[in-house]
Amino acid sequence: MVRPGFVVALVAVLALAGASLAFTAASRARAQRVAASGAGEPALPRPRLHTLTEVPIADHPGTSPAVAAHRSAGVAAHHHAARPPTEVLSIRSGRTVSLRDKPGGRVIALVRDRTDFGSPTTLSVTVRRGRWAGVPNPALRNGRLGWVDTADGALRRGTVNARLIVDLSRRRLELRVRGRSVRAVPVAVGRPGSATPAGRFSVTDKITGSRFGPYYGCCILALSGHQTHPPPGWTGGDRLAIHGTNSPSTIGTASSAGCLRAADGDLLVLLRRVPLGTPVIIHS
Repeated sequence: MVRPGFVVALVAVLALAGASLAFTAASRARAQRVAASGAGEPALPRPRLHTLTEVPIADHPGTSPAVAAHRSAGVAAHHHAARPPTEVLSIRSGRTVSLRDKPGGRVIALVRDRTDFGSPTTLSVTVRRGRWAGVPNPALRNGRLGWVDTADGALRRGTVNARLIVDLSRRRLELRVRGRSVRAVPVAVGRPGSATPAGRFSVTDKITGSRFGPYYGCCILALSGHQTHPPPGWTGGDRLAIHGTNSPSTIGTASSAGCLRAADGDLLVLLRRVPLGTPVIIHS
């Protein structure tokens, strides 16, 4: 025969278990709503635009349904493993820094506090060897690192959590923040004979496109790399860049002189989310 006290205790335990299950279900529902709204997305501090007049983010008015679907697929991409931030080094105002061919080696270039386009020089660290850091720079050829002494008082240290991954075969650029894919956009790539070079580069400048003509759209993200195979007769310089275009129908095709072209709406988002010094990895 079951004692009355035992029955009361049993009822209390069952009630607690039911309450716990209800709380768990409610918590899961709230988490799903947050994920669906994007409120849980890691946020970067809005970077200061040094050479670009800020424009509010808006969807590109000429965006096609196919491009919109492509973007949605990118935002919903699976999560990548969290990765540590990238170390960046900025040069103090009025100072210069030596780039060496190896740690403690001979000087191969001198870098000023401002880039050729007028932005604060920000060096993206690719590899570390003790106090020495290997960095890409426009003063060097593609694939070569210059080594800087991080103990140099002319340098300030910082970090960035963003990176750009470009898949040339898929003609797609992906923005990742702390290892998570937060945006994927179609891009035009270099045409046959003037292919976009692969490698690791970094964002050096944010520039208003109108400075160089309507062909560059709203804006330009200049990179540390160079186009080594420009088209015959090309006079537009050899710096790689990600920029807009006045021919949006070319986005997603192999049609450029080597740079990457994206829709203005996508460029405006990248300008806000991508600080100077952000690494850019381009692969085939």
